Amino acid sequence: MATEKRKYRVLVADSGDKIYDYISQSLPRGDYDPILRAGDAGEARRMLLNAPVDIVIINAPLKDDFGTELALDLADGSAGVLLLVKNELYDQICYKVEDSGVLTLGKPTSRQGFYSAVKLLTAMTARLSKLEKANHTLQEKMADIRVVNRAKWLLIEHHHMKEQDAHYFIEKQAMDTRLSRREVAENIIRSYDF
Repeated sequence: MATEKRKYRVLVADSGDKIYDYISQSLPRGDYDPILRAGDAGEARRMLLNAPVDIVIINAPLKDDFGTELALDLADGSAGVLLLVKNELYDQICYKVEDSGVLTLGKPTSRQGFYSAVKLLTAMTARLSKLEKANHTLQEKMADIRVVNRAKWLLIEHHHMKEQDAHYFIEKQAMDTRLSRREVAENIIRSYDF
């Protein structure tokens, strides 16, 4: 069964309309939609509070920030960041932002070079998204284990059970009541909270 290909939400931070128009025409709407526009770093930050995006393209310099501070701030999140800078500044800016995961591209560049950079960023963003989902799943499992362990220790303390018996009790309750082990453990914990 074929799954539907994901569409990536894009934000372009650009002081003028020229680059935004170029990007809108270069990126296929089947893969990148919507393509939003912010006129400066402040507007980009405000927009991202309300509507998270997958990819941010910053055309430096912006009116209120060169673009490096915005790129570094956004690199801490889950969006992929592409920073467009003049070729003569490329090495200096790239050195400053590359360790944070910001992809830098010198301009002017060819349409193919730009598209290749965006596709690399798309692949990186998709991989990061999968890793975040896996991390979230692991965090949930760890939380479940902590809750079940707390319930087991309450059973050991209050009912003088062995750890193995407490574990079996929680497992059996989960099967008998058709609840998850965590739900059973939470019920046990609630019953002993004073």
